[in-house]
Amino acid sequence: MTRSYHSPRRARDAADTRRDILRAAAELFSANGYARVTVADIAKRAGVAQQTVYSSAGSKSEILHKVVGESIARADSSATITKIREADGLATALTLLARGTRLGNEGEQQVIDVLFGAFPVHEDGAALWEQSTSEYRRALKDVAEHLQDKGLLNMSVEKAADVLWFCFGFGAWRTLVRECGWSWDDAERWLAQQAVTIFTH
Repeated sequence: MTRSYHSPRRARDAADTRRDILRAAAELFSANGYARVTVADIAKRAGVAQQTVYSSAGSKSEILHKVVGESIARADSSATITKIREADGLATALTLLARGTRLGNEGEQQVIDVLFGAFPVHEDGAALWEQSTSEYRRALKDVAEHLQDKGLLNMSVEKAADVLWFCFGFGAWRTLVRECGWSWDDAERWLAQQAVTIFTH
């Protein structure tokens, strides 16, 4: 009769290796573009064997999905939604939403840049887009439903959720900050103002 052996140290080492691989991949994807990075490149940057990359984190495509998944987990929207539910008035709620989405986009800018570079060349760009946006859009719909419950909407929840994505989704922040050179502060203020205008007219 054999007994399974569990080593906490071995588990920690495996987790550390996986973390190093994902960090190395994110850095390389950001610097060189997803298409130009190989598993061998990731292994070299992480200081591990190529087979270790496959066994710990998977293929290049799987690694990118894991990088995105960890980014989504870090950009938890629950704190922002809680504040919005406690807010009085439309302007306050949308200002809080501008702040929360700004912090998420600013904090995860490297991964978002990687995503925009990877979508056209990824093996399954549609699945990658769905993974990277579904939770974000679900949170915005939660906000729209809250605004409806408070009697603050002049449109359907579905349309309001789409408008919130237009105002505060990846594209809005990327256009103003990355493409137009705005500061995050200026973009936050302007997007909040535009959202208030849209929802009050």
